[in-house]
Amino acid sequence: MLAFAGIVVSLMQTLVIPIVPELPKLLDAPASDTAWAVTATLLAAAVATPVMGRLGDMYGKRRMLLVSVAMLIGGSVVCGLSDALVPMIVGRVLQGLASGVIPLGISIMRDELPAERLGSATALMSASLGIGGALGLPAAALIADNFDWHVLFWTSAGLGVVALGCVLLFVPESKVRTGGRFDLVGGIGMAAGLVCLLLGISKGADWGWTSGTTLGLFVAAVLILLAWGWWELRTEQPLVDLRTTARRQVLVTNLASIAVGFAMFAMSLVLPQLLQLPAQTGYGLGRSMLVAGLCLAPSGLVMMATAPVSAAISRAKGPKVTLMIGVLIVAVGYSLNIVLMSQVWHFILVACIIGAGIGFAYGSMPALIMGAVPASETAAANSLNTLMRSLGTSTASAVAGVILAQMTTDLGGYALPSENAFKVVLAVGAGAALLAFVVASFIPRQGSAAAGAPVAQPVSEPARAAAK
Repeated sequence: MLAFAGIVVSLMQTLVIPIVPELPKLLDAPASDTAWAVTATLLAAAVATPVMGRLGDMYGKRRMLLVSVAMLIGGSVVCGLSDALVPMIVGRVLQGLASGVIPLGISIMRDELPAERLGSATALMSASLGIGGALGLPAAALIADNFDWHVLFWTSAGLGVVALGCVLLFVPESKVRTGGRFDLVGGIGMAAGLVCLLLGISKGADWGWTSGTTLGLFVAAVLILLAWGWWELRTEQPLVDLRTTARRQVLVTNLASIAVGFAMFAMSLVLPQLLQLPAQTGYGLGRSMLVAGLCLAPSGLVMMATAPVSAAISRAKGPKVTLMIGVLIVAVGYSLNIVLMSQVWHFILVACIIGAGIGFAYGSMPALIMGAVPASETAAANSLNTLMRSLGTSTASAVAGVILAQMTTDLGGYALPSENAFKVVLAVGAGAALLAFVVASFIPRQGSAAAGAPVAQPVSEPARAAAK
């Protein structure tokens, strides 16, 4: 049930992709403004993920999970009722605030499941971030092609209601809490720093990477985050325990997560475009958005199937080995795509290979994090790890955007990304995966995926059902 909730929340990442080109007409607003329907969700998710993790550790993970799913439902309803830009952005912000579901779910699993089931359950929950994105694109394209665009959000609201009901019925409240007072100053500081950083990354191509606005945001992000770090090290109850975060296993895992997030998102940027570009280019396949989504959908199923395999390898060899295997598989997938990009089945094969690698990599990360932090800090630590992945995906979007905008070819008077541009992005994705492999090699060896997990104990039927 927790994994289902994670998949529902991750669907929002690809929910609006099919209608992004139509938003200016649908909302009667300039394209530069309607782009905020995507950017607002990114920023809200970056702020909400660590905050909800900390609140979950303090006041109850199930309680914060319910709040997160409720915000998803509320945001979906607002978007479903909207025909103007402002309510659409408000709704997308609320949807972004639900992003804490995945790290909260992982933390509940650690508190409630026996050690022998913990590895596979957390691997599936972690991979749900990619599963939802892969399965959401064809579903969203199908709905957008055949129904009014508002149905996208009513579908999201309906799935959210189902997820809310599942949590209420099957997920027990964890008894592991830290209590204490919420670090409001730390929350505001982290939010301000992350918004400046991610806003500069996501809008830099539109504003100009050397513009005063973009550079000012990056400078502000550095200064604010430095001040935030100073505060966190001195307050008694910090939002993020930087001393725990600085432990070698946590720090190196988070650094590897940035590279893995970068590598994962490159697939979502390149493959759909190549499938949809006109065949007249000589390298595009001229397929519809729906077909492109269906080509990526098997990768989500592969991620789901590799979760138990990832957990088995982690139990036998340690999650460090699982992570390193995963990123190597991702690098192989991108390398194959550079030479295999002329047939639809080429893209399905590549998507499945990369999906398998992401499933291994994402499945190993919670085990690495939980093996190095106390149970009372699980939600906050996993939330920070999820944030690092999101930072990687945001950076991938910016880097790929620059490459595709600079390396173009002319088709009927229109500038389109060239074949070499896509190959460069694929090579960069493979390079990011290899960088993650090098970084992961510095993680201390850990013998079991269940390290740091609570001692196995009898588990209630609701707890058993919660992981399904």
